[in-house]
Amino acid sequence: MRELLPDDWRAALVDAFDAPSFADLTAFVAAERATHEVYPSQTELFAAFRLTPLAGVRAVILGQDPYHGAGQAHGLAFSVPDGVRHPPSLANILREWSEDLDRPRPASGSLEAWARNGVLLLNTALTVRRDAPGSHRDRGWERFTDAVIDVLAGRDQPTAFLLWGKAAQAKRDRIGDAHVVVEAAHPSPLAIRGFRGTRPFSTTNARLAEIGLPPIDWALEPALVR
Repeated sequence: MRELLPDDWRAALVDAFDAPSFADLTAFVAAERATHEVYPSQTELFAAFRLTPLAGVRAVILGQDPYHGAGQAHGLAFSVPDGVRHPPSLANILREWSEDLDRPRPASGSLEAWARNGVLLLNTALTVRRDAPGSHRDRGWERFTDAVIDVLAGRDQPTAFLLWGKAAQAKRDRIGDAHVVVEAAHPSPLAIRGFRGTRPFSTTNARLAEIGLPPIDWALEPALVR
């Protein structure tokens, strides 16, 4: 799988690739793909890293594992391809985005625009078996994505980390105090009371402004009238 990652990320994560756990992970995912439908596709596995080069990462939104429904996961946490119905968590994110930034809610569920603007949309596990949420957790992906967080947290340039839910917030100690951390409940309907009204997008930009950094462009399109 390492050959699928762009050169900049592959060079930064060489230790993670060389770890025995990654060889075990590679074998596990290959076996799963041979016997089950696994999302996202092999070609979309590292889409987040292709769309957001390492040097351009300004923020990280951390999810858990990919959507497990057909046609939903495409390698970006919380995002779905254009034209796909919004899963509940994404619908809540877009509702909060609309109210936070006072913009019409977008019709598209694709968050590629964020990725292209420096927001790494990262799940802690990067694959999942169809209709089996959590099926690829604790198989080695977490060690790999922890290494991604460590690389970003170890840079001199401050990065914004948006940690939604307990699984994401468990990574807080890896990040340290040199970065902007904005926490909220997971956008799932099960925890929506702790997410709704937290204004994570404007809060992130305000925190970046406090340390003299420009805001993140959170624009999404196409838009749909309210």
